Amino acid sequence: MKIYKTNEIKNIALLGGKGSGKTTLAESMLFECGVIKRRGTVEAKNTVSDYFPVEKEYGSSVFSTVMYAEFNGRKLNVIDCPGADDFVGNAITALNVTDCGVILVNSMYGVEVGTQNIFRTCSQVGKPVIFALNKLDGDNVDYDNVIEQMKEVFGPNVVPVQFPIATGAGFNAFIDVLLMKKYSWGPDGGVPKVEEIPAEYMDKAMELHRALVEAAAENDEALMEKFFEEDHLTEDEMREGIRKGLVDRSIYPVFCVSALKDMGVRRMMEFLGNVVPFVEEMPAPVATDGTEVKPDSNGPLSIYVFKTTVEPHIGEVTYFKVMSGTLKAGADLDNVSRGTKERFAQIFCVCGQIKTPVDEICAGDIGASVKLKDVRTGNTLDAKGCAYEFDFIKYPSPRYQRAVRPVTESDAEKLSAILTRMHEEDPTWVIEQSKELKQTILSGQGEFHLRTLKWRVENNDKLPIVFEEPKIPYRETITKAARADYRHKKQSGGSGQFGEVHLIVEPYTEGMPAPDTYKFGNQEFKMSVRDTQEIPLAWGGKLVVCNCIVGGAIDARFIPAIVKGLMDRMEQGPLTGSYARDVRVCIYDGKMHPVDSNEISFRLAGRNAFSEAFRNANPKVLEPVYDVEVLVPSDVMGDVMSDLNGRRAIIMGQDSEMGFEKIQAKVPLKEMSSYSTALSSITGGRSSFTMKFASYELVPGDVQEKLLKEYAEKNQED
Repeated sequence: MKIYKTNEIKNIALLGGKGSGKTTLAESMLFECGVIKRRGTVEAKNTVSDYFPVEKEYGSSVFSTVMYAEFNGRKLNVIDCPGADDFVGNAITALNVTDCGVILVNSMYGVEVGTQNIFRTCSQVGKPVIFALNKLDGDNVDYDNVIEQMKEVFGPNVVPVQFPIATGAGFNAFIDVLLMKKYSWGPDGGVPKVEEIPAEYMDKAMELHRALVEAAAENDEALMEKFFEEDHLTEDEMREGIRKGLVDRSIYPVFCVSALKDMGVRRMMEFLGNVVPFVEEMPAPVATDGTEVKPDSNGPLSIYVFKTTVEPHIGEVTYFKVMSGTLKAGADLDNVSRGTKERFAQIFCVCGQIKTPVDEICAGDIGASVKLKDVRTGNTLDAKGCAYEFDFIKYPSPRYQRAVRPVTESDAEKLSAILTRMHEEDPTWVIEQSKELKQTILSGQGEFHLRTLKWRVENNDKLPIVFEEPKIPYRETITKAARADYRHKKQSGGSGQFGEVHLIVEPYTEGMPAPDTYKFGNQEFKMSVRDTQEIPLAWGGKLVVCNCIVGGAIDARFIPAIVKGLMDRMEQGPLTGSYARDVRVCIYDGKMHPVDSNEISFRLAGRNAFSEAFRNANPKVLEPVYDVEVLVPSDVMGDVMSDLNGRRAIIMGQDSEMGFEKIQAKVPLKEMSSYSTALSSITGGRSSFTMKFASYELVPGDVQEKLLKEYAEKNQED
């Protein structure tokens, strides 16, 4: 195939909510360009996009698919992204390596939460947006109402380029107000018939044409002056104005299509080829050192790996974008992210499963290679003498967790390797080997996201696995001061063991004054602090140890052993076995033996004295609480609020955002384990949520009592 230069390349992300028709649109686009001779369908499981076994099983996209189309002397790289919110990581990746997002809107339903989420993501990464109203041939479509809704949600920058003459089963024509022509199709779509606009539609066409001209003129002072003087712009001037408006995100053109019947697809592709900004017209990406890296084919060679996957019949495939320079087959590059070297023996332009070998790929273009030795998603590879590194893709926090284990315990190592590989393919799958919980915790964007991973492990890797409810990482602390002492004494012939420790525990807060005097009953204890250790804890909070020993009751060499004993109990709290935090300990007295005292004796004495004092200090269990933000349609707001209240949520605020209601709440992690599924059920899949760790808070008394009882029963069984 032809080697395309940077000024001939356009990179486009195909986006939209679940069921909006992206895969079908991709088929029509490839058909229009002659890449495929016959359009496949999702139902027949023969589309270019959804070619992985799990996608054929589910009947919907799970992975983003890289494709290209050669159209009117341009190369359009298109990345078809899954619509389900669970796979948002694919859309985020695609938007970061493309230059424009085409968002499909299902005309039968209008603006859905999925549409809004995708638009928000485009805004966050600053990419131009084009809307395509799909399924205009569906039932109960009200075009004017959908446009009105889009303007209400996305703002006045929504500007129609086309409007349909009829919708529903009769949709087969629209008026294009950029070219001021009527387009119509036969039953099989394809090449349209282009005619003059009928008189009965001219007034509406002129009104929308003028709005489009005004929107285009606003982006260029020269165009604005000409518009004021002559009251019109040429077609080329309008294109130039719209292109600048796309880059500035001050215009969101709206097109009409029926992806299934291939109506309006070719016209939209003409716009993508003629008007959408080229790679070099977009703001240059920035390397980690702050350097702007322009897509210059003659510049130093640097590529960014945005996707790695294992594909049927091929093995490991690495997808990359050439950020600068020109990559040639056989090139040797340094992986600056991993400190290794790689040879790109073959490079390909990709269209789903079709991999076309090419000799070189220029800056701004997207390609792939196979069987590289040590390359991961997010790596940067540079030619000798180049020092660029990129890290510009930021993924959302996980929203759904499950503990995972193999059915057969001996397969634990194999499962760990598989999960590591899958995280490298999709960074939104997060794997943690939790020492605290003694579980492997798998986190993702939702139940469907994790269920997809399970399907792949069991069907592709033939390893049966079990999902379980993850344990909650509770914390333990104290709420008042208490004292205790413990003597460890053991004699069994020869030298024995002896150590006695007296200590006081109290809650610790930052900036609290040094310990002075404590009173327990009628007894007063005056502290004389010799030295203080502040130990930041890996799980949050601190342990502060004050050495208040006077008169040499305990030799200084035994203090580190006592601290080890304290840490033993901080790592396994006395109440539930959870980590303890925010405790200050004053070691003020004790005894030792000239022969039998040793480190182990004082470690055990310190541990047991701490346990007793901790239990007497009105101990409390803390639970992780998350900030949760829920976006819901107004008609189900009451049901969602009611469900949150049942999850011990504290509602922090309510607001409206782009046509939806936004609920802000603080919710205990324990109550969020099945929230993704419940919310989808309550709202019919029309809502979304985000969650972020906020703080540790005291659990209610009844919950603490239950936790203590469960822990006691478990210890009895053990």
